[in-house]
Amino acid sequence: MSGSEWGNAPPACSRRLLALAGRAPNKIQSSPDSQPAASPSLSPSTTMSTSLVARALPGVARSASTSLALVSRRPPHPHHALQRRFESTIESAVATKAKVVKTLPDFSMANKVCMVTGAARGLGNEFCRAFAQSGCTQLAILDLKEDEAQQAADELVKESCVDSDMDPSDYNIIGIGCDVSSELSVQQAYRRVMDRYGRIDSVVASAGIVENYSAFDYPFDRIKRLYDINVHGAFFTAREAARHMIPQGGGSIVLVASMSANIVNIPQPQTPYNAAKAAVKHMAASLAVEWAKKGVRVNCLSPGYMLTKLTKTILAHDTELKKTWESLTPMGRMGDPEDLAGAVVFLSSDASRFMTGSEIRVDGGYCII
Repeated sequence: MSGSEWGNAPPACSRRLLALAGRAPNKIQSSPDSQPAASPSLSPSTTMSTSLVARALPGVARSASTSLALVSRRPPHPHHALQRRFESTIESAVATKAKVVKTLPDFSMANKVCMVTGAARGLGNEFCRAFAQSGCTQLAILDLKEDEAQQAADELVKESCVDSDMDPSDYNIIGIGCDVSSELSVQQAYRRVMDRYGRIDSVVASAGIVENYSAFDYPFDRIKRLYDINVHGAFFTAREAARHMIPQGGGSIVLVASMSANIVNIPQPQTPYNAAKAAVKHMAASLAVEWAKKGVRVNCLSPGYMLTKLTKTILAHDTELKKTWESLTPMGRMGDPEDLAGAVVFLSSDASRFMTGSEIRVDGGYCII
């Protein structure tokens, strides 16, 4: 429905909205359906207390003012300003309460142990923030340098306690050094995760690199390094995840590919990268079939051009390249890292429990033209 159509909604619709507002309770009450049932396979060491789940899960009862503060934690982005013209005219107080009460419990990451590779910065770090905002309190942040991974973990805990009922002691978030191109390093990282939490529910293989060389000029050692990280690293991460998930009854694995798995980027040359991401996409589909009946789901998340801190630095010296990328994107802009938050939580949570072998592209429409 367009903005004008919404503004001209028939009186019956308006009366229904007013009736709903009139029936809204003065105080938000939690219902039995607002919290997901704890998994019977959780060990006592990893099962959170009821009070902790209530504080971690956005969908449980809390004051409307606290909820509004959580929703407003990040400043709005400029490109969101236009969207306000098309938002509903429901009274803000009612909308605030609805956001709390009507959150789908299946999207909660509370009581789940999560792990993200390449997560000290960039998109991987954004995925960790999305998990924490969705109720996750048990999370392993993996990156090449352990001190950077631990620093990211400490910052996430601190950030998650702002305008929240949560305390730092409520979080069990750690940083682990891991070279995903080494199978042994990946295995050691999983061993530490299992020793710490006793199980693993959701894994995101986000570690990756990109370089731009023409095919004739691309040094072989750099091609091999790219494949070792982007392809072999994704495989090692997924395989070790499944080894631990299958005995516990299942889990979710998300392999981060790229829209480059589906198209050829221009004007920059990056043939090995494009081929590597195509391999990751098909790897997700292949593993999904192999492990489907064992309870392990494998899906693929393919971002478009995203304005990470590194990308912003690069484009600051090449404004024409940014204009080119934006002109090739139907939505006319590059994505913000947080544009991926909803997709990664969906794929990692129970909300996608009947979904495996699929790809979600978050690219502003780039691949459809």
